[in-house]
Amino acid sequence: MDGALSGLRVLDLSRVLAGPYAAMVLADLGADVVKIEMPGTGDDARAYPPHVAGESVYFMSLNRNKRSLTLDLKSDAGRELFQALVRQADVLVENFRPGTMARLGLGYDELAALNPRLIYAAVSGFGQTGPYSPRAAYDAVLQAMGGIMSITGPEDGQPTRVGTSIADITAGLFSAVGILAALNKRQETGVGQMVDVAMLDCQVAILENAIARYAATGQAPRPIGNRHPAIFPFEPFDTSDGQLMVAAGNDTLWARLCAVIGRPELADDPRFATNPSRHQNYAAMRAALAEALAQRPTADWQRELDAAGIPNGPINDVADVVHDPQVQAREMIQEVEHPVAGKTLLPGVPIKLSATPGGIRRPAPLLGEHAEEILADWLGYDAAEVARWRARGALGAG
Repeated sequence: MDGALSGLRVLDLSRVLAGPYAAMVLADLGADVVKIEMPGTGDDARAYPPHVAGESVYFMSLNRNKRSLTLDLKSDAGRELFQALVRQADVLVENFRPGTMARLGLGYDELAALNPRLIYAAVSGFGQTGPYSPRAAYDAVLQAMGGIMSITGPEDGQPTRVGTSIADITAGLFSAVGILAALNKRQETGVGQMVDVAMLDCQVAILENAIARYAATGQAPRPIGNRHPAIFPFEPFDTSDGQLMVAAGNDTLWARLCAVIGRPELADDPRFATNPSRHQNYAAMRAALAEALAQRPTADWQRELDAAGIPNGPINDVADVVHDPQVQAREMIQEVEHPVAGKTLLPGVPIKLSATPGGIRRPAPLLGEHAEEILADWLGYDAAEVARWRARGALGAG
């Protein structure tokens, strides 16, 4: 079955995480994504541990469903061949520092002149404009600068980096959204455009209500641990054998929670009857809940809270997630066979389309693995023509 983006041709010049993630989302949904890599070394992520049989599992987790072609964009032949591919492409994704592609003569203006239908997505730390635009950046730097670290961590503790590379991943997701929006507009106009996504912008965009709270109070939010700043109760509690996250997000759920724990009178207590009053009397509310929930095991509370329709869940580690029956039922853990590394586990495709579902069709490519195949598919070259380009130095050694 064709994917929703079958027939879409994407050139992925990006490396490490933000750009590759955006291109992977498109590939998962059926796009033909050609990963353009530097001859000899390829994507920086190929060097990131851990490795299995010399292949990086970090790289494998971000580049499935893609084909690899090595091109030396610093050579005349490499740029010439790349321009031929651009003429056939719908989308280009790159995450170089702003100005890098222009210095090669391959910036948006130059490539749009070759292919006016091209959607050119540039993902960078700070965007194509602004005083920080030329600066280099990685995820940890953007988490620090974008405010998310300042609201993450133990209460009154030090700012803490989120455990996953959320600055890169959100930039990748916003880039994919921008690309699809530009493609939709192209259906109307026939003309492509540039998609400029900055990791810093994306971090600001996901600060949720933190900016609104600052505007309302004049005080910058600080880390408060695992509780929610505006909804009560919305945090983990100790049980007799572990911990359980409980999220009673409105007054109706609060009343049900009080009944489940055997303290129905708490729902009518004026200190706790409404969310604002629970906020004002947070310490007393938490103490009452903590005392009750500590009396029984996590599994018992899960059953009763589920029966009452109260959102709750255990604090799973990654091993728990991999083996969780709901995660498995949704095919969110996939076993993929890599030609060198063998079997590996990858996250599945979270977008479930009823008529054109996405999926993992191929493992991450070996460096330069698909040169002949890509140049035949995209440009109609036979083996002799590919050999001529290789002799001219366009492809490198692969």
